Amino acid sequence: MNQCATNREQIQALQQEILSMQGFHATAETAQIDTGLGPIQQAFPNHTFPTGAIHEFLSLGPGQAAATAGFIAGLLGALMQKGPCLWISPCPIIFPVALKTFGLTPDQVIFTTVSRTKDMLWTVEEALKCEALAAVVGEVRDLGFTPSRRLQLAVEQSRVTGFIHRPGCVQPGSTACVSRWQVRPLPGLSEDGLPGVGFPQWQVTLSKVRNGKPGAWQVGWTDTGFKVAAMSLQSREPMFTQAAG
Repeated sequence: MNQCATNREQIQALQQEILSMQGFHATAETAQIDTGLGPIQQAFPNHTFPTGAIHEFLSLGPGQAAATAGFIAGLLGALMQKGPCLWISPCPIIFPVALKTFGLTPDQVIFTTVSRTKDMLWTVEEALKCEALAAVVGEVRDLGFTPSRRLQLAVEQSRVTGFIHRPGCVQPGSTACVSRWQVRPLPGLSEDGLPGVGFPQWQVTLSKVRNGKPGAWQVGWTDTGFKVAAMSLQSREPMFTQAAG
């Protein structure tokens, strides 16, 4: 019996060592961060949202892009307790005042416009090295494995959390990001008996997570944060489409 317990402890220690080598550090600070994602947390290594890592988001049209931006904003609220966020894009799709819906104020987010992809990736990488920032959001459609690896190496040193939103990406390819998400808008969550469009609600698919368990959920946003309504019954196939030919 004692031997079995010792073996389990050795296996757990080895798993933690491997996770640490891959950029997942289970620190006391990380454990205190509550993104409000509830049961989705079980999909992550250590059952904790990976901070100090690069998360990749794919979206196809303006509707998915707006839904993705909203979901990212919801995540930022929990991460920005230790510093501001830098949001970098070629053409901003975020309406700053709307961030108040997700518990943020515009002065907590620094918006920067960069037009060329090469300059965008350089700016994102340099921003991710800045330990004064809590998070960096970069909107760039094209991302190869080598540039993504550079971004991941940067955050493993600074512990800044990076979100790469790839609007219009139809061939995502392989990247070094620790996770890949797709967010699709759903009809809003409305209070019983009240008119209006209600709170935002999304179909959230975690199609890839290193050393975790992919899945799909219906997630809503309320005045108290995320609300994971139910596990999706839809297929877990990616929602992006491959280009013809």
